[in-house]
Amino acid sequence: MTNPLLEPWDTPFDMPPFDRIEDGHFMKAVETALVQAREAVEAIASNPETPSFTNTIEALETADETLGRVLGVFYNIAGADTNDERQELSREFSPMLSAYSSDVAMNTALFARIEALWQSRDTLDLTGEQQRLLYLTRRRFVRAGAELEGIAKDRLRSVTERLSSLGVQFTQNLLADERDWMMELTEDELEGLPDFVIDAARAAGAERGVKGPVITLSRSIIVPFLQFSPRRDLRERAHAAWTARGANGGETDNRAIAAEILELREERAGLLGYDDFAEFKLETEMAKTPEAVRELLMKVWEPARDRAVEDGLRLSAMMHNDGVNGDLEPWDWRYYSEKRRMAEHDLDESEIKPYLQLDRMIEAAFDCANRLFGLDFAPVDVPLYHPDVRAWEVTRKGEHIAIFLGDYFARGSKRSGAWCSAIRSQKAGVRPIVVNVCNFAKPSKGKPALLSYDDARTLFHEFGHALHQMLSNVTYESISGTSVARDFVELPSQLFEHWLEVPEVLTKYATHADTGAPMPDEMRDRLLAASTYDMGFHTVEYLGSAIVDLEFHTGEAPEDPIARQQEILDGIEMPKAIGMRHATPHFAHIFSGDGYSSGYYSYMWSEVMDADAFAAFQEAGGPFDPDMAEKLERHILSAGGSQEAADAYIAFRGRMPGPEALLKGRGLDAV
Repeated sequence: MTNPLLEPWDTPFDMPPFDRIEDGHFMKAVETALVQAREAVEAIASNPETPSFTNTIEALETADETLGRVLGVFYNIAGADTNDERQELSREFSPMLSAYSSDVAMNTALFARIEALWQSRDTLDLTGEQQRLLYLTRRRFVRAGAELEGIAKDRLRSVTERLSSLGVQFTQNLLADERDWMMELTEDELEGLPDFVIDAARAAGAERGVKGPVITLSRSIIVPFLQFSPRRDLRERAHAAWTARGANGGETDNRAIAAEILELREERAGLLGYDDFAEFKLETEMAKTPEAVRELLMKVWEPARDRAVEDGLRLSAMMHNDGVNGDLEPWDWRYYSEKRRMAEHDLDESEIKPYLQLDRMIEAAFDCANRLFGLDFAPVDVPLYHPDVRAWEVTRKGEHIAIFLGDYFARGSKRSGAWCSAIRSQKAGVRPIVVNVCNFAKPSKGKPALLSYDDARTLFHEFGHALHQMLSNVTYESISGTSVARDFVELPSQLFEHWLEVPEVLTKYATHADTGAPMPDEMRDRLLAASTYDMGFHTVEYLGSAIVDLEFHTGEAPEDPIARQQEILDGIEMPKAIGMRHATPHFAHIFSGDGYSSGYYSYMWSEVMDADAFAAFQEAGGPFDPDMAEKLERHILSAGGSQEAADAYIAFRGRMPGPEALLKGRGLDAV
């Protein structure tokens, strides 16, 4: 049987032949690609020639090229359109890939060649990018245990492989809980809900094979339900299910998994000579130390909490005026906050949403990219992995830049959240295939997809990540695109959100789904004026998660993460009516892999820069100033990880910013 994953892709733009790829192809492809990669690595390690940058570092860059191509396809569809077979493959691949990575990192002969190059680096006449790649390669090997020996090396290998498997299990448990729960609604229980919520609930019911409307744990459905349902009992029931993901007992319970992950991370850090995991993880980030992270988080926490407490008192009064006794609870906050927003800003989500059509917001993002960077987007008809996915060719002055895929709608086979990934990353002579995945509510057949303003911000956010991938222009794949410090990677995404707030963008693209009329100026102005509304709540729920993440990984790992979580929240006096954005059992950012572990603070660290970076445009010729756009592309978007993040930002802005712009942007500077 031929295997399309292992054949040359004679397809438009070298796209994966999704119409020919079957789940049964993946195991053979991965096994074959692993054999090829191991042979290539061994050839490098045993090369009798004197180590050179070309025969060692550059050779490593391409050693597992086929493996990367196969996994680029698999992990994109495994996250966005999974099934039982793909989940089983994920579980089987995890130890195989972890073992391969450990074998490479702990190959003594290979590391000896890398170390020889490092020690003679000043004599090698390398370009700046090559120097950077040599530095990062050696650092990656050292941090993976290349300098360990004997029992310590063997134990680190075991720890790494176990962590990899646990991350997969955590993710699949969370997906199962999100997929399996739904709350069917009777016609009476729809009372008080706007049409767009009812429409989304009916579409969700149809997707689940239910005749009537249902509320699912998709954020784009459950959050509007909590905002608008006057039925406090139903809000409580929905909120309880949302916050219980990963903590329902049985096979999908993540609490013991989280505890084991934290324990193994602590052991991993100790084996490598660090006091704790946070110290190990933050060494390579802009923040560098847990103390620097804690200082930023607490500087924002105090004014945010003060604002949230003040807002909570107002919402409590509103609830009591409705005849509801007792304390304001987490399932009450969004409902009364929406009422307050209507009263204070005359903003009704049901009136705003028809102006925020998905297709028009995609056009808006494309237009901003065109005005800033000269990019053009043309739809292309190519085989894709799901009928909901759309594809565009990205060009500039007729030159092919990338293929961009948009996968926007929630479905049971897709994990929650929103993300950007690359099926193929950029390198010299190769242009990327970039994917944005979101979980917006899918409309009923024949109706346009409508977004909340938060949804529209999410679309712009993920497209900012996509620009970082698409505009990458480096030689080596391992430092291309978003291969940067974790607390720098959110800068392009959060910065691009600001263009949604540009009045002329909303005026042009926020058009009514039924009439085509542009959003009235006074509505647009009210929407923008309310951009910091309820920011105490949003900041506190985020910071609660960020602080718990940092403390989990500082010092000894907690035996009972749930008890430790509560202890941390009590210590910072977390308001009772606000929960963590991501509680431990469903905190996929930090437990599905190492990506954001000790690093959930990254969004706020990057926000310090994105507020300052957009101010640079405003101080120049405005949001579309061509000189600032050119500097942004040259120093940040195209540069990947070819230099230290701080150096890249200073090259763009001339200095590093303080948190003042962040506090001002969140409306917390006057607290």
